[in-house]
Amino acid sequence: MSSPQIVWLRRDLRMADNPALYEAAKLGPLVAVYVLDDEAAAHHAYGGASRWWLHHSLESLSKSLAKRHAKLILRRGDAVEELLRIADETGAKTVHANRHYEPWWRKAQGKLDDELELQLHDGNYLFPAGHVTTGSGDPYKIYTPFYKAMKTQFPPREVVPEPETLSSPDSWPSSDELADWKLLPTDPDWSGGIADFWEVGEEAAHRRLAEWEDDVADYEDTRNLPSVDGSSRLSPHLHFGEITPVQIWHALKHKRSEGWDSYESELVWRDYAQNVIAQFPAYPSENYREDFDKLEWRDPETDEAAARDLEAWQKGMTGYPIVDAGMRQLWQTGWMHNRVRMIAASFLIKHLLIDWRKGEQWFWDTLVDADYGSNATNWQWVAGTGVDSNMFPRIMAPLSQSEKFDAAEYIRTYVPELANLDDESIHDPSDEKRGDYPEKVIAHKAGRERALEAYRAMKDG
Repeated sequence: MSSPQIVWLRRDLRMADNPALYEAAKLGPLVAVYVLDDEAAAHHAYGGASRWWLHHSLESLSKSLAKRHAKLILRRGDAVEELLRIADETGAKTVHANRHYEPWWRKAQGKLDDELELQLHDGNYLFPAGHVTTGSGDPYKIYTPFYKAMKTQFPPREVVPEPETLSSPDSWPSSDELADWKLLPTDPDWSGGIADFWEVGEEAAHRRLAEWEDDVADYEDTRNLPSVDGSSRLSPHLHFGEITPVQIWHALKHKRSEGWDSYESELVWRDYAQNVIAQFPAYPSENYREDFDKLEWRDPETDEAAARDLEAWQKGMTGYPIVDAGMRQLWQTGWMHNRVRMIAASFLIKHLLIDWRKGEQWFWDTLVDADYGSNATNWQWVAGTGVDSNMFPRIMAPLSQSEKFDAAEYIRTYVPELANLDDESIHDPSDEKRGDYPEKVIAHKAGRERALEAYRAMKDG
């Protein structure tokens, strides 16, 4: 019998369109491995919402492998050390993995390659990071030219089928029990709203794609309307690799419309975010624009008022209905509408003058689709600190944004204190109509002026 082939799975928890799995299965008995390595990721180890999703996704993949008389081996600890142990236990000489760009995974890939034959495949994005370059061969930093250059490279690769057969090794290495990892919350169990909102796993991802396929044509018209919510809600499935952008692209490429063009650009944005972190690995924790290192943020660690404001933002109690609806949706479902994400992020950064990294970390812990590259790229775009970003002085007005994008029904859903207000009043209720709903933590004009003053002081300094 040929030597066992280890498949190291991370954010690629699927059977189909999995190049690492497919190639390994052709070469010998398959040993699929997932290692929970919290130490390597440090402050970007999975947060609570992601751990909930991870549990159910691993459970789903284990069942899929079991149908093919295969197993998913679970280990916890240093990923490289555990993979070397499994190689020793099974006699495997080769590890197959889909390429990842988070800095801790790139470091682990390098270490593993020094010890075993590591075959890296490209399976999680439309194209590998660095594939699209400028005329001088450099990676793009700005999204628009990156998007235009990528469009000239389409179509992406073809979808890789699920392996026809999976053979088993003579004996299986030891495996942890998933329940022992305690990824699910228990005391208290806060996941009820998330469980009601989501189905997890590869089959669920493809059901969601099939359900949404008829709506993609309307995406351009509905994607910014929280009350309608024309988004695909495929982002957590994409993040955990239960479905790939290549599969989505080929499934929807015939849907020629403005809606498809807009959605395709969102898929390209995911690739762009990976190109950013491939160039700037510390992007989620460091300003790209060094000027902003001098900006005087209000620090919740030392400023009690800032700490209260941060908590009000996190709990959806700022007194701004659209912001609070978004933050409560996030807490209840592990997800937030994309337009509202921008509004809520802008509010924290500019109205409350709190460092964007506080928001990035909160989203990291509470989003089921928290992604190292996309999360940081979006936050630095809103903050004006990024390689490609909005200008800091462009400050979103949450009240007018709420009215412009017709968020009344969305607010009623997530801010029930205001459910009885009419469409005209609900975006910015008067004091006598607020009832138990909190007053604004700061007036829009005052927040705007404070942010601009801090920005001017930074530029003058």
